[in-house]
Amino acid sequence: MRLWWAQLISQFGDRLNQMALIGLIAQRDGSAYSLAKLLSFTIIPVFIVGPIAGVYVDRWDKRTTLFICDIARGLLVLAIPFLFMQKHSIIEIYIVVFLIFCFSRFYVPAKMSIVPELVPAENILMANSLLTTTGMLAFVMGCALGGFLVDKIGARAGFIGDSATYFISALMILSMRSKFKLDLSKKKIIEKGKEFIAIEKSFFSEIKEGMQYLFSQRQIRFVMNMFFILLSAAGAIYVVIIVFIQKAFNTVTRDLGVLAVCLGAGLFVGALCYGRWGKKVLWSRTIFLSLIAGGAMIIVFAVTVQQYPNVILAGGLAFLLGVVISPIFIASNTIVHVASDEKMRGKVFSSLEIVIHLAFLTSMLISSWLAQRVDPFWILVSVGAIFTVVGIAGIVRYRHGGDLAFLTEKMHS
Repeated sequence: MRLWWAQLISQFGDRLNQMALIGLIAQRDGSAYSLAKLLSFTIIPVFIVGPIAGVYVDRWDKRTTLFICDIARGLLVLAIPFLFMQKHSIIEIYIVVFLIFCFSRFYVPAKMSIVPELVPAENILMANSLLTTTGMLAFVMGCALGGFLVDKIGARAGFIGDSATYFISALMILSMRSKFKLDLSKKKIIEKGKEFIAIEKSFFSEIKEGMQYLFSQRQIRFVMNMFFILLSAAGAIYVVIIVFIQKAFNTVTRDLGVLAVCLGAGLFVGALCYGRWGKKVLWSRTIFLSLIAGGAMIIVFAVTVQQYPNVILAGGLAFLLGVVISPIFIASNTIVHVASDEKMRGKVFSSLEIVIHLAFLTSMLISSWLAQRVDPFWILVSVGAIFTVVGIAGIVRYRHGGDLAFLTEKMHS
């Protein structure tokens, strides 16, 4: 229960921090490219720290890791409003954001792997479900309240509030029933430092093995292509749509938070509906139909907000967009589970994580650069059109079956 509360509080703070960063850029120049540069420092740690974090988390005491990561992130966030916000240069904030998300790459695997140590084996599934629900709940609450608070009282207060949530989360972790192993002696620090530097060659061999397996399996390669397309599109519209909404509604984060809540609610409802009725449609066909519907909804959203900037109408469209695209993630993950060898699944999902974040980061930087030269409206419409064309091409290509259709039929049977 204490871990659950800690997650709810700290993940709410994450959304508050995100809104504060958006508000900070709006105070500077408000351009899509500036926002993309700042947000890229939240993604880069995935490539630098992500591949090794899980290895070391398995060697360290997980509760201590969670506690230190929360305290470190709280102090780093607190440094932004008190040390760096008033400076003309934003480079220091880039560095702080990068360090915050480096600690997050250790926090996430520690959080997931500590669950079996806290609950009986028969309750692990329920515990994981609660943590997942926590993420959705924190996303909705953080976007709604965070967007409103930052819009009313400014980015500075948003950063202070976020740091407070990290400290509260650390106290909740500290209060968990287990022996606390925080050893800050000089000998222990030197020992852990050497352990961190001494990366084993076998670890890099495993990463290489996972990438090779990812590209060699046709069905998994299909999923990788779908994720690459989806995350490239998400990256292309992420910062562009933020600037587009800010200009359309003439607010910084308030209406943006409302629309994010609607999108999150749509993703949640879509996941529930697909979990209930998804088996009636082949997984491959579901992916392509969702791409077609998602592309059409992006175009409709852009045209509607451009012509009729009504937040209620835009919220309804954002909700529908979430509903139609959520099955893509579920269907793609299901294909990976069935098509991959049991001993390779961890490596496959780790490799997919690298591929999709690379797609997101690259397309985000390119589209934000284009947004300085092209109206964001046309970027959104173009992405929606690409989505639709890819979905139609997939339906046509696999209409006669083939390996992928055979695989999905096998999964259903």
